[in-house]
Amino acid sequence: MERKRASGKNQNNFPWLRIFTGNSNIDLVQKIAGHLGIPIGKSVVRSFSDGEINVEIDESVRGMDVFVIQSVCHPVNNNLMELLILIDALKRASARRITAVLPYYGYARQDRKVVSRAPISAKLVADLITTAGASRILTVDLHAGQIQGFFNIPVDHLFAAPVLLEYMRHLKNDIVIVSPDAGGVERARAYAKRLNVSLAIIDKRRESPNISQVMNIIGEVEGLTAILVDDMVDTAGTLVRSAYALVEKGARKVFACCTHPVLSGQAVKIISESPIEEVIVTDTIPLSQEAKACPKIKVLSISNLLAEAIRRIYADESVSSLFV
Repeated sequence: MERKRASGKNQNNFPWLRIFTGNSNIDLVQKIAGHLGIPIGKSVVRSFSDGEINVEIDESVRGMDVFVIQSVCHPVNNNLMELLILIDALKRASARRITAVLPYYGYARQDRKVVSRAPISAKLVADLITTAGASRILTVDLHAGQIQGFFNIPVDHLFAAPVLLEYMRHLKNDIVIVSPDAGGVERARAYAKRLNVSLAIIDKRRESPNISQVMNIIGEVEGLTAILVDDMVDTAGTLVRSAYALVEKGARKVFACCTHPVLSGQAVKIISESPIEEVIVTDTIPLSQEAKACPKIKVLSISNLLAEAIRRIYADESVSSLFV
């Protein structure tokens, strides 16, 4: 079926585009729909009394280019099942192409076998999404870039860097970008290069899941404003221990920049009581009321970035050129 290419941002330019969502991040989806100038598709996603998820698509999607936007965040398993059942329903309703838009890809940290007989859950989730009927994936700041290789369908991997860097540039001079661990050096180096500032690395040893111990700082931080860069903030243990280590080494101020605000357990309380000036996050995951009330947590929206990526995919234009 021939489609009109999209060159603008009003509904007339998207005659075959539809966006649907579950219940994981409705505020973000509403912003994306606003940027595109189209309504959210008509659907009902609910749970039966026994916990089973039921989906009803209340408009025709036959021949449409459909984007299902769903963050696989808390409650992770419910949101994952909503995504899978939505995709299945749309496939059975004869959607021409289904793109699963995952602002946050749950299970991404289980991307390899770290002990004997461990699962690789990130690969299992990729298989489930593909089997459900997705023909393309759009996601943001994967915990490990190699997760793209778990799919046998195209994956467009977006980076929140343009949004976060714009905010960082408003901070005072004398900045040093800090990677909280060796695994995040590539990400931190990219930020340091874009800002034309120096890089430091924190060497830590993880004693058990969600518990880490800072061991050493590689690089100069004394008298500088340190910005910790990571893909997510979960329990905030790593960030706060890193912040204390940076202050001990003479950092003037400490900020943190994390794309995904998982914020599990006592994370908000820990951040509030820490020496961190501000934790800058995006809206890939909706904040709890406690997190919204925390003055140290600053949320930047990536809705415009996602909307532009959706427009480019619909129009068969380059997505990677967004980051060149």
